[in-house]
Amino acid sequence: MKSIYGVTIKQLEQYFIDKKEGKFKATQVFEWLYKKKVTSFKDMKNVSHKTIDDLTKDYEIKPLKIITKKIGDDVAKYLFALDDNNKIEAVLMHHDYGESLCISTQVGCNMGCHFCESGRLKKIRNLTSDEMVRQILAVENDLKIRISHLVLMGIGEPFDNYDNVISFIDIINNPKGIDLGSRHITISTSGIVPKIKQFTEYDKQVNLAISLHAPNNKIRNSIMEINKAYPIEQLIEAVKQYVIKTKRRVTFEYIMLKDVNDSKENALELSNLLKGINCYVNLIPYNETSHIEYKKSNKEKIMQFYDVLKKNGINVTVRREFGSNVNAACGQLRSNYEEA
Repeated sequence: MKSIYGVTIKQLEQYFIDKKEGKFKATQVFEWLYKKKVTSFKDMKNVSHKTIDDLTKDYEIKPLKIITKKIGDDVAKYLFALDDNNKIEAVLMHHDYGESLCISTQVGCNMGCHFCESGRLKKIRNLTSDEMVRQILAVENDLKIRISHLVLMGIGEPFDNYDNVISFIDIINNPKGIDLGSRHITISTSGIVPKIKQFTEYDKQVNLAISLHAPNNKIRNSIMEINKAYPIEQLIEAVKQYVIKTKRRVTFEYIMLKDVNDSKENALELSNLLKGINCYVNLIPYNETSHIEYKKSNKEKIMQFYDVLKKNGINVTVRREFGSNVNAACGQLRSNYEEA
């Protein structure tokens, strides 16, 4: 049976039109689901008994099961069980500007980034749009908070699950639903160039982030398999076209890996690569895991890298470290659980 959480408001309007009922009922149902957060159709008080019977017959309301959660300073890491008992993760990060949630878009990942825990356990399947929605609801209900910012950067490559991701955004962006503003949503991709081009035509002002992590093809080929299909030149050209068409700034994520991509020469090369692009670089201290050999750069190296970018006119920040004590590296909690 289809989950009600995977239905857009337009689809729900059509559902009621097909039932010879007013499409306004779609708004009523959305508000009960996402504003009042009911978990049973029977709790929708201003909806007719017939409508409740129809919805009960055609859809299900089912929250995600929380297997475990780990709480650290300004971070909470969740491990969920899906209906088929596959496992996914989400990470909540407390910022000065609000509550930011990083969710999964796939069970496993096939991108093969060598430094990433998610890629060790290969992709099993894509998440449906409702499974993404339910991650938000589960965390909000558990912590009694409202998510203000969303990042699609957890387990999986969002652009490898493009259609479900776009449907998901349509659901959570709707003012009658979760009402998460487009500019508070960020999609991160490892660099699937055709999907970046497709996303350039998307009509919502959702943020784009590129997991770059290297200033040249040699280094990127050694740590990210995706670069062998879409080398840096193609990736940067697609990003430039995105910026021109959308007039939006792009974020480049750059995980700092000790003695791999963190030298002053690498910083200068990165500066030259990104010069003239409306962007900023987010330097990310690496979350080490017991399964992967890469180590994080020390603070001095990170700040030297930062200084070179800054002196060369690149907007750059160093991301706060989150959750090293709660297995917050992408996919780490899941892989530890599966292997245990």
